[in-house]
Amino acid sequence: MIAQKFDAQALAAFPNVDGVVAFKHDAGCAMAYDGSRHRMLARVLGGVAKHPNIGGFILVGLGCEQGTLGHLVQSQGLHQIQLPGGANGHHGNNGSNPNNSIPILSIQDEGGTRKTVERGAEFVRQLLPRVNAARRTTVSASRLILGTNCGGSDGYSGITANPVLGCASDIIVACGGTTVLAETSEIYGAEQLLTRRSRTPAVAHKLLERIEWWKWYCSIFGEELDNNPSVGNKAGGLTTITEKSLGAVAKGGHTALEAVYEYGEPITAKGFVVMDSPGYDPASVTGLIASGVNLVAFTTGRGSCFGCKPVPSLKIASNSALFNRMRDDMDFNAGEAVEGRSVEQLGHELFLQLLKVASGEKTRSEELGIGDDEFVPWTVGPVL
Repeated sequence: MIAQKFDAQALAAFPNVDGVVAFKHDAGCAMAYDGSRHRMLARVLGGVAKHPNIGGFILVGLGCEQGTLGHLVQSQGLHQIQLPGGANGHHGNNGSNPNNSIPILSIQDEGGTRKTVERGAEFVRQLLPRVNAARRTTVSASRLILGTNCGGSDGYSGITANPVLGCASDIIVACGGTTVLAETSEIYGAEQLLTRRSRTPAVAHKLLERIEWWKWYCSIFGEELDNNPSVGNKAGGLTTITEKSLGAVAKGGHTALEAVYEYGEPITAKGFVVMDSPGYDPASVTGLIASGVNLVAFTTGRGSCFGCKPVPSLKIASNSALFNRMRDDMDFNAGEAVEGRSVEQLGHELFLQLLKVASGEKTRSEELGIGDDEFVPWTVGPVL
């Protein structure tokens, strides 16, 4: 409700602000304090607040939740651009605000929904001139952290879109940047291709530990990790999780695997890395963004309309029929890899397209305004 007050007309005086977005979630209560769910949620919320594409933020809670906003500020080391006179926000039950420049609003303490919305909107109005004062500057491609994801894969994905993205990934790594492979449940069956590329045995062992955790996690619900691909994947020509995973890991290119990260954990290594996440696209990309990814490359064979604020998602079609059928949603056609063009040629072209997007060229999903509802933190643990 706060974000909805800041439409294009309200932001007309702030041309350097792309928009005001609300990162809504359905967690915070019914979880062990500082337990697994709490820690994962805090990592994601903190990662988004600290993301370089976020110019300023306010925190809004009910007031009596386990996931207190004071705990979030402290555990994630959050800081904010200074507001005139300090924020003076309420802290909520059992909360504290060690950094009083961060507006923290408790619906219970503010006196209800309407009062919270009005106070929150006033904080945003105070932030806007400060955020608008920031200016884009040219930086090296070494500053890129590219998140790679695939959704709605088909039989072409493993021979066109994913290898093409892998080539672009290698170029970014050669520039000194970072590329991130996620969706651990879609690495299963092809993990040997990554362990043999690991920089150290410890990196390989951490990836295998995550695979074993996923096997255990599925087993406690009476399910199997290889209960994949999906109905849509099968209709597109994929038959087994191994076949799907062999194509999926191609997004990671050919360079050494430098590190393996937990879901939403800040990514600090340069080069090719893995972040643990489920194969569910919104949850996977949410974790990537929380980890610091500032650009997403999303391959698809069946078609996807995915976007996720505050990071542009460039969508790559695995076949020309899809690219032509969903032109409003597709940014790049990798289907030409089976029509006479080489994977390497297309990979270089994709790299250049990624640079354009990183420099401000809008993706299809941005043009459509998609991305407000794809914030889906993955949290593991009992709902109490």
